[in-house]
Amino acid sequence: MADAVKKPFRLGWEPALFLMLIAFPFLPIFESLFFTTTQRSLGDQMPTVFIFAILALGLNVVVGYTGILHLGIAAFFAIGAYTAGILTTAAYSFELPFYVALIVGPILAALLGLLLGAPTLRLRGDYLALVTLGFGEVTKSALTNLQSITAGTQGLGPVPPPALPGLDLDWASDYRPFYFLTLGILIAVVLLLRNIESSRLGRAWVALREDELAANCMGLNTAKLKLAAFALGSGLAGLAGVLYATRLTSTSEPNAYDFNRSIFMICCLILGGLGNRLGVLLGVFILVGFDNILCPIIDAQIQQAFPASGGKIYLQFTGWRLFVFGLALILMMRFRPEGIIPSCRMKHELHPNELVPVTVPGDRA
Repeated sequence: MADAVKKPFRLGWEPALFLMLIAFPFLPIFESLFFTTTQRSLGDQMPTVFIFAILALGLNVVVGYTGILHLGIAAFFAIGAYTAGILTTAAYSFELPFYVALIVGPILAALLGLLLGAPTLRLRGDYLALVTLGFGEVTKSALTNLQSITAGTQGLGPVPPPALPGLDLDWASDYRPFYFLTLGILIAVVLLLRNIESSRLGRAWVALREDELAANCMGLNTAKLKLAAFALGSGLAGLAGVLYATRLTSTSEPNAYDFNRSIFMICCLILGGLGNRLGVLLGVFILVGFDNILCPIIDAQIQQAFPASGGKIYLQFTGWRLFVFGLALILMMRFRPEGIIPSCRMKHELHPNELVPVTVPGDRA
């Protein structure tokens, strides 16, 4: 038997991306360039990107894998954040450590996701999307009006920094502890979703997305599949909410978890590629990075080129960022509706002419 041909070692895009992110704190040249331009730490902005990447991956479970349009993911994001605020702040008698909130927040969000999904299993398409939209608005209104619990528009705070057993870290002045914490959780979420995609559950979700009736006829329990997707997606959103509140040292106001937040995360999925982990990460890095990292750089350059006179700034790029978002989405829908890095199935559906012909044994040319 001839020796098997060894394939050359190729590092995938995801491992390469995470290796670059792990090495970033040890390469101060990038940090110095960004800080010189904006007087802000680039490493201090990256945990926010990681947190929104976790949130987008949770939304991708429901929208990308299962094909259910979810317009209320910000509600579960808020549930995780306020759970962290209630359990850890001095306003309540609990004052539990960070890792307890990191466990309870996702579990509570997943349970509420099950409660949302259970009575809506018969709904499909736009009707189910309206239910998720309504749940998001109800959650925001409840957080605003339950002032005795959520402190109303002020939010709960201060949320203490993580206190990890056996480690005495400077969370206030050094960005690296929280950077590696959020990056490590993001890597764990990516590995979890990677294993689920190749499992029986992941393949069943794809079958449900393609044709619910056919999946039901093949013996799949579509009700349980939808509930599993809602629970996992909501749990990941709650996990991101706990990290977000810890990052801000506050739950922020309820308006931070409004409909615009949900739409922004859907835009990340559409831009990067629905159903593709790497595409979702790329979409988050582009949109959140543009908003938190690139916009301050452009504003700093504009202010240097056109100094303010009389204390007034006449030109500010940040005010045009929504225009840029909308223009980017229009161009994407026109020229590349499947996203920058689409899933193979989505790419084949939208570009059937690019399919490679498969020769079946026994067929004649």
